[in-house]
Amino acid sequence: MRTLVDLPKEDMEALDRVSAEERTSRAAIIRSAVSDYLKERDRLRRKAAREAGIGLWKDLDIDGLEYQEMMRAEWDRDPAA
Repeated sequence: MRTLVDLPKEDMEALDRVSAEERTSRAAIIRSAVSDYLKERDRLRRKAAREAGIGLWKDLDIDGLEYQEMMRAEWDRDPAA
């Protein structure tokens, strides 16, 4: 898909230099840069979500193992009872 993007002259000149060094098109360099940006953005988003869970239990008055055993005890209950 095509898109139109305005870039500063200095960035275009830098892209032209990289393009010549790597013997590839500006478009290929830009596609690669956008792909890298999106991957890094997703990685940071997932990292932030993981870090948000750190210490989640700190204010609860229940031991983690105790909670786990309580939850697993539900598996042994007779659903007809």
